[in-house]
Amino acid sequence: MKTDLFKIGGLTVHGYGFMIALGFILAMILGEYRAKKLGLKDESVIDIAIIAGLTGFAGAKLLFIIVEFDSFIKNPKEVLGSSGFVVYGGIIAGVLCSMLYCKIKKINFLEYFDLIMPEIALAQGFGRIGCYLAGCCYGRVTDSAFGVIFPVGSQAPAGVKLIPTQLISAGANIIHMIILIAVAHFIGYTIRKKDGRKLVLPAGGIGYLYMILYGIGRFLIEFLRNDYRGEIGILSTSQFISIFFIAAGVVLLIIGKKKMQS
Repeated sequence: MKTDLFKIGGLTVHGYGFMIALGFILAMILGEYRAKKLGLKDESVIDIAIIAGLTGFAGAKLLFIIVEFDSFIKNPKEVLGSSGFVVYGGIIAGVLCSMLYCKIKKINFLEYFDLIMPEIALAQGFGRIGCYLAGCCYGRVTDSAFGVIFPVGSQAPAGVKLIPTQLISAGANIIHMIILIAVAHFIGYTIRKKDGRKLVLPAGGIGYLYMILYGIGRFLIEFLRNDYRGEIGILSTSQFISIFFIAAGVVLLIIGKKKMQS
């Protein structure tokens, strides 16, 4: 909706990049605070956040290139320079590289997985606000009173009312964060403490719950979007990945619970 926010000298601050940076900073602050509460190393949280952020950025762009491969072959500079990303590529790359970091440092990946995934949801929420400002990831044409009209110059079609899928996604991600933190605090103490509180969820359970919630939300929001995202059969690429994402979260949660009981 507002591609350029303000200028500092000759530097133009874009809404998309600003919101991503703001989300990353807030996620790190929240992650450090929760790490101290849970007795985890806040320096490891910073390392994982940086690793996940950088590799996630690269992974999201790589999957976008794969989805837009025909366009990439024709004009690689345009595809690389666009603001197009596929979030699932970022999640997968960030998690895999964080696992590698934890293995090298010999720390429990699942503990940090549980800690960081709510913060990932927070960062994604701000990222979607950035999408709204840039006009990418736009929704279908609507006559609803909640429809928004994007100006000329944004990535969304101008002059028509569109479903604000970016804001819906942003709100869903913030709700996901609240749910995950609430579950971690009140139900699923994944880090053993001296007060003797009983574990309800297995280690990794908060992360698995993130996979389920995000996968469901992403699958549903795709029905409302109208930007090209690739397709596999009747499903968009992200919907296809969502099915496996949800299934993996459910299976891992069940396996973890069985290990707790054995």
